[in-house]
Amino acid sequence: MEEKKISSFLDRLKENAKKQEHYGVKTEENEAKTNSLNCINCGAGRTKHDGITHCGYCGFEFIKVKLTDGIY
Repeated sequence: MEEKKISSFLDRLKENAKKQEHYGVKTEENEAKTNSLNCINCGAGRTKHDGITHCGYCGFEFIKVKLTDGIY
């Protein structure tokens, strides 16, 4: 007698995902890139700690918003 394999919902979902055909636009795989921003005023690269809101070298203000830790 042949045994029937009982597959779980998750197993059936995985099998259906494997059988699924791709449709629409082809995607392209690109390497990850980073953008570095320089100070508009002096041209220096942004520093690790001071570079979010203002330039660590000349003090030019990039963002005029006070950043908080979210705790009130």
